[in-house]
Amino acid sequence: MLGLNRIGPVSSEDFDAESAKTLRKDGGRRGGLLDVFGAVLTFLSAAFILFTFPLTAWMCAKVVQEYERAVIFRLGRVVKGRAKGPGLFWIIPWLDVIQTVDLRTVSFDVRPQEVLTADGVPLKVDAVVFYRVVDPCLWVTRVQNGYQATQTLAQTTLRAALGAHTLTDVLTQRRGITERMEEALLAASRRWGVKVERVELKDLTLPISLQRCMASEAEAARKARAKMIMAEGEVKASRALKEAASGLSPIAFQLRYLQSLSSLDSSASIVVFSFPTELLDGFFSHQLISAGR
Repeated sequence: MLGLNRIGPVSSEDFDAESAKTLRKDGGRRGGLLDVFGAVLTFLSAAFILFTFPLTAWMCAKVVQEYERAVIFRLGRVVKGRAKGPGLFWIIPWLDVIQTVDLRTVSFDVRPQEVLTADGVPLKVDAVVFYRVVDPCLWVTRVQNGYQATQTLAQTTLRAALGAHTLTDVLTQRRGITERMEEALLAASRRWGVKVERVELKDLTLPISLQRCMASEAEAARKARAKMIMAEGEVKASRALKEAASGLSPIAFQLRYLQSLSSLDSSASIVVFSFPTELLDGFFSHQLISAGR
């Protein structure tokens, strides 16, 4: 009976507090009685197994593989201590329930996700995640379906990680993005007894229109670079010719002129007119005088 020994009306907060206190007391008494009953039942079962050991040995012996661990529930509670295995261990068949956990590395593909980057570019991205169980007790008691929970967590983490970066960052900083995804997955799944070992982005799919735009932009950039290289080559060639011509004497210039005429292909349909170089000298000197004025 709650609140009968108090003077005046009882508020709802007082009623809730006293009800919770009473429930804790009742639960503590019941838990203590159940613990005592469970200890007595375990002791009687162990004594029965000892008395009938040759006959019950095959029922109590269990074996797990090197890559497995066994989590034992006795009367609904996890047996204290680390998970059993590998090898041979003993149980009480009518009191214990065993759940075997695989400790090997597991990989799964994250389904393609439609992601909108920070600069508004739609992407379709898929990835692969590698993880393994490091605490079998947490894996069994903290999460109902660990594989599905880890896969769902990887999908949401992938969308959040890529949505915070621009398209250029996604294309150029893939390793940094995957490392941040590993840290986020590890921090979120540590409570389940899972360690995420590696995350890799498998494929990035861009829209067709965006691919065409990027291809046109890359082609234009390549053409611009080619024209700049050609222009730089022509400038260097003209400078080299100027330096070579400035060092030639009139006689050497005339010999070079005649050598160029002799190097022409005789089979080609070319008409060559010889032109006295003295006229060129006069023409150039006249141009220099006019420029000086």
